Amino acid sequence: MADALGLLALLIGLEIVLGVDNVLVIAIFVGRLPENQRQKARVVGLSMAMLARIVMLAVVVALASLTRPVVANFSVRDLILLAGGLFLLYKAVHEIHHTVEFRDAEHGSDQQTSGTFVSIITQIVLLDIVFSVDSVITAVGLTQQLWIIVSAVVLSFVGILFFARPIGDFILRHPALKILALSFLITIGVTIFMEGLHKHVPKAYIYLPMGFALMVEMLQMRYEHNRRRKKT
Repeated sequence: MADALGLLALLIGLEIVLGVDNVLVIAIFVGRLPENQRQKARVVGLSMAMLARIVMLAVVVALASLTRPVVANFSVRDLILLAGGLFLLYKAVHEIHHTVEFRDAEHGSDQQTSGTFVSIITQIVLLDIVFSVDSVITAVGLTQQLWIIVSAVVLSFVGILFFARPIGDFILRHPALKILALSFLITIGVTIFMEGLHKHVPKAYIYLPMGFALMVEMLQMRYEHNRRRKKT
């Protein structure tokens, strides 16, 4: 039992660390919705993404075939990563363009808002599936006990949901941070695409520059805050 609890804690930690990508995606995507619909989009999107990941785990026997070549030297996993990386690149560049050019979508009618809501939920679920491919394969490699993996997925999603709103609202209040987060998504998209091409990119090369850039931006925000306070 102690080994099972230790493995559960390990998987929860793995899911939460890998969930950083999810938090950024949700923060950016729900920003296109009216404020009164953002929390609903977070809850619905994460809930459906969690169910999609559990379904992937339910077919654990078939997961082994994800790494077998089906087209040339590319496996199902590789094709998912290639398509997901390209889609993430497109969405990040598209959102940067909208932010820089002040072309945020208007939500004039209920029909437009409903369509945007469904579209954003769909994109959150699809990108979560892309993000979860490696973590699901890793989890299955660590244990065959589905209850441990499912428990880790559910508990980690609760943690992600808890942090998604404050982080998302903070990013949306600071346009510079939003652009920085979108730039991170571009980097993540390139990394996912390279993984699909069998080019491994060490995660340290991605997250360390991200952390440094975030630290510099936070110092800049602190400087601007102190400068405005001194003027007043």
